[in-house]
Amino acid sequence: MEIIKIHHPYQKETIPTKPVVLALGFFDGVHKGHRTVISRAKKMAEEKNVELALMTFNQHPSIVFKKINPEAITYLSTTERKEEFMAELGVDYLYEVDFTSSFAALTPQDFVDQYIIGLHAVTVVAGFDYTYGKKEIASMEHLPGYAKGKFDVVEVGKVTGDGEKISSTRIRKALVDGDIAEANDMLGYIYQTPGIVIHGDARGRLLGYPTANIDTDSGIGLPKVGVYAVRIKIGKTWHEGMASIGYNITFEDNRQLSVEVNIFDFNSAIYGEKVSVEWHEYIREEKKFPSVEALIAQLAQDEIDVRNYFKQLDTTKN
Repeated sequence: MEIIKIHHPYQKETIPTKPVVLALGFFDGVHKGHRTVISRAKKMAEEKNVELALMTFNQHPSIVFKKINPEAITYLSTTERKEEFMAELGVDYLYEVDFTSSFAALTPQDFVDQYIIGLHAVTVVAGFDYTYGKKEIASMEHLPGYAKGKFDVVEVGKVTGDGEKISSTRIRKALVDGDIAEANDMLGYIYQTPGIVIHGDARGRLLGYPTANIDTDSGIGLPKVGVYAVRIKIGKTWHEGMASIGYNITFEDNRQLSVEVNIFDFNSAIYGEKVSVEWHEYIREEKKFPSVEALIAQLAQDEIDVRNYFKQLDTTKN
């Protein structure tokens, strides 16, 4: 897969000249709805014997349109993670467009001329609610008019889960609510957050449950505060464990939010390692315990619950 980063206005010589089927969308999280669009585009590309291209943006459009602070936006996937997904899904050209004020100021016709026709699309595939300007003049319904017969338009209908449209917004809400099972179901895979292992206060080791403290990438959405069954990728190996997202309220108040993972059957120093955490199951809420002994007893029960979860998961797979 070739990744082509575009800053408006782009130079024509940076664009491959081969005809393509072009999939359009922001694709945050690359969930089941997104995958339906991409698979439809892939099938069309194979039928037409052309390459599959996909265009996405470097940041959420609301940052430009709604003047939202970028730090207030949470994403379901980093750009790097999105790139991994697109490669797995068979995309040949991935266009990553910087969503800037100048790009946003394009008229619908200019967008079509420069970013669809200009990218040599013979067919465009997008979800039913995709827009490229104000909805009243830049919806999928209007796209054939702007195409002027130069490319075909394929509109993908609503993909639902539990009777409602699957969307990145619904998935973010499920994460905030602690419904990790629903979030994973809508995603079609186990939600992951990347980060780096940093030094903590080493209190977990004193309790008999040493933890890896994870400095999670800013901007990536975390699940609700609580304890979870997780897997953590260190190097190329996945390890089972239990994670806490919380404030360590048993010991003191007004602490910063932390992400800590007790990795089962693991005893190596991994400070500075880049890791990924898979969020499998919500176990319980964060609690303030009356004593250290009560906390240790609960951690022992958490370990039993998490190990049983993974044991049942392995049984289901087999």
